[in-house]
Amino acid sequence: MHTSSGKVANGIGQPVRRKEDFRLLTGRGRFGDDIVLPRQTQTGFVRSPYAHARIVAVDKTAALAAPGVLAVLTGADYAAAGLGPIPHNPGLSAPPDVQARLSGAPPIATRHYPLPADRARFVGEPVALVVAETIAVAKDAVELVDVTYEPLPAVVRAADAIAPDAPGLWDEAPANVCIDIEVGDEKATADAFARAVHLVRLDTWAQRVTGVPMEPRTITADYEPGSGQYTLYTGSGRGVAKMRTDLAQILGVQAERVRCVCGDMGGNFGTRNLFYPEYALLAWASRLVGRPVKWTCERSDSFLSDWQGRDLTVTAELALDEHGNFLAIRGSNLSNLGGHATAFGPLQKGIGLMSNVYAIPTVHFRGHGAVTNTVPTTPYRSAGRPEAIFVVERLVDLAADQLGIDPAELRRRNLIPPTAQPFTNPAGLTYDSGDYPAAMATGLALADWDGFPIRREAARRRGRRRGIGVANYIEITAGVPRERAEITVLPAGRVELVMGTMASGQGHETSFAQLVTEWLGVPFDNIDYVAHDTARVAAGGGSHSGRSMKLAATIVGEATDDIIAKGRKIAGHLLETGEADIEFAEGCYRVAGTDREIGLFEVAQAAATRSDLPAELQGPLAAVSDQALPVASFPYGTQICEVEVDAETGAVEIVDYTAVDDVGRAVNPMIVHGQTHGGIAQGVGQALLEHSHYDPKTGQVLAASFMDYAMPRADIFPALKTALSEVPSPTNRLGVRSGGEGGTTPALAAVINAIVDALSELGVRHVEMPATPERVWRAIQAARNGA
Repeated sequence: MHTSSGKVANGIGQPVRRKEDFRLLTGRGRFGDDIVLPRQTQTGFVRSPYAHARIVAVDKTAALAAPGVLAVLTGADYAAAGLGPIPHNPGLSAPPDVQARLSGAPPIATRHYPLPADRARFVGEPVALVVAETIAVAKDAVELVDVTYEPLPAVVRAADAIAPDAPGLWDEAPANVCIDIEVGDEKATADAFARAVHLVRLDTWAQRVTGVPMEPRTITADYEPGSGQYTLYTGSGRGVAKMRTDLAQILGVQAERVRCVCGDMGGNFGTRNLFYPEYALLAWASRLVGRPVKWTCERSDSFLSDWQGRDLTVTAELALDEHGNFLAIRGSNLSNLGGHATAFGPLQKGIGLMSNVYAIPTVHFRGHGAVTNTVPTTPYRSAGRPEAIFVVERLVDLAADQLGIDPAELRRRNLIPPTAQPFTNPAGLTYDSGDYPAAMATGLALADWDGFPIRREAARRRGRRRGIGVANYIEITAGVPRERAEITVLPAGRVELVMGTMASGQGHETSFAQLVTEWLGVPFDNIDYVAHDTARVAAGGGSHSGRSMKLAATIVGEATDDIIAKGRKIAGHLLETGEADIEFAEGCYRVAGTDREIGLFEVAQAAATRSDLPAELQGPLAAVSDQALPVASFPYGTQICEVEVDAETGAVEIVDYTAVDDVGRAVNPMIVHGQTHGGIAQGVGQALLEHSHYDPKTGQVLAASFMDYAMPRADIFPALKTALSEVPSPTNRLGVRSGGEGGTTPALAAVINAIVDALSELGVRHVEMPATPERVWRAIQAARNGA
């Protein structure tokens, strides 16, 4: 079972092909829309056409009279049923996340009912649902529901929402502010700025985007009257265990009466991680009509109702001394929470990393979150960190321009050296380990940074403006600390691994099996991964914040240790020798110094069938590891983007892209490289194309289809050059950090830095995202006109 290099075949560190791909590529996947139950009904939603309106009345008479309509339900019906609000619980995270101080009142959690009875607070918010025999009937009946609205003033930008004359969304949120926090030392930062020789400032907005996963949300709910059991079939990145708990709380029943099942999931990126109104509404509707109820979200509904991300308004300043050493950074981050306060995590995580990988002595940042008449925002891939890194890395480039220093050299002067690790940043986060200068040096060499002037001159002769941009980054991976693994060695020659994480393309079936293969020595193809059914999964935190592999390394490791220890006792009885004389290697127990051995599956067979073993050794050869591990790790790295710009049209072409990521130990390097490629695409998408645009006066969604919401495509990218650095993290037995989000985190800054560098000779100093051809062209014209 070993390779020629001595490594375990298909074990840790091997670029194993994903075992789930054959099933998915040959049509054997099972996604949400593949669920078809006997007597299944269909659902349609009445969604608010107004960004802000009082719901005066809902007349469902005509809809109920339509043939094939089984039920029409409203917010008033929901309230009368005594069902609860969605338990978003958007409080501040405990350590290891940064411990921000409250600058005002405690955080405010608005009460989010799946169907509002009083007011609609964003375009697309569901105000009624129809259950019918077919999709066509349901859609027609939706048009027959007559809702009387009283339109109210709307506000869509967070900066406008906190203005004194802004319309209020919630009585419990004065001035629309739901959270007001700060980190760092205000006085020390002010003192540093007072003695600074150079100052740079950036006012910017990291625009709102949405996840647009390949598979839209699909939900099927089935209530069994006899047992009172609810079963919900859908996909959620937070895992089936969390969904079960939340749904039971809303319905007011014991968790044992709720089962949640998820098949394959066609993408997430954070978009599916929080609870959606439709989950509870379909479960309730199924109980009322006595039949299974299904809803398949169409893309137009997704653009109106999927949780969105980013939307951060920032003012920031960086102070430097005469030698270009960073002295302090300060500013204010304003998060647009949308119509309901669902999550404060992106704001909290972002302000904790405003110093990035630099030895900046002091920092002071305020963080606010305001509700607006837009879709709620939730953690979206690398929640809060891409915006923070964008700001810091733009400031560094602005400083390099002001001081006349090469941007790479200015960064090099200020990087935290490896000898300073572990390093406590000025916001209070302690980075665990890392060699930031080495990662940047690798990236610069791979991108041929020093050879760029020659390429720039060649582009100039072709009438193109060529630019290069570098961005360093650091992540914090924490998330829900509890995870559970159950491993059972089956006598038939298979090993079953049950965990509470949730795959949406990360390759868990493969990479988790590699852990088991490495530690138990069993064939890779004989490992079955179970994660998507609360009938089997007792607990777990799902997949978010880069937590899955970091926690799996610990709990799977502990469970396999326990199985090996129990198996050693059994093998000692079977081989009639002392436990201390038993060695375990390559899936076999062997008496040291002899050829007497017994395989792990034979031990499992004996445990299941032999009555002469001690009672504590009889039964399944299995182990459970259920732990809460509130520890963080800190992935980091560097990206370099090279672009060519047509100054006459503003068109931007990415001509080279390099990424170096330190993910700690890479369990499957091929999967990690794939994650990096996807992350880069999402970051570039925001930098150049994507924008969930709302009309500032009416709150109407102006990017509600792929005709208006531009997405990155394969043909805009060159061959991506990616490399891994593997400095181990000390926070877990494998030294894993995370590999799922780093591709996105620095991409925004790398792309914009490259564009600005290309246009710097024309006087352009900054371009806002998305850097569309029109926006780039306008920046060029403004610079030429001296604006």
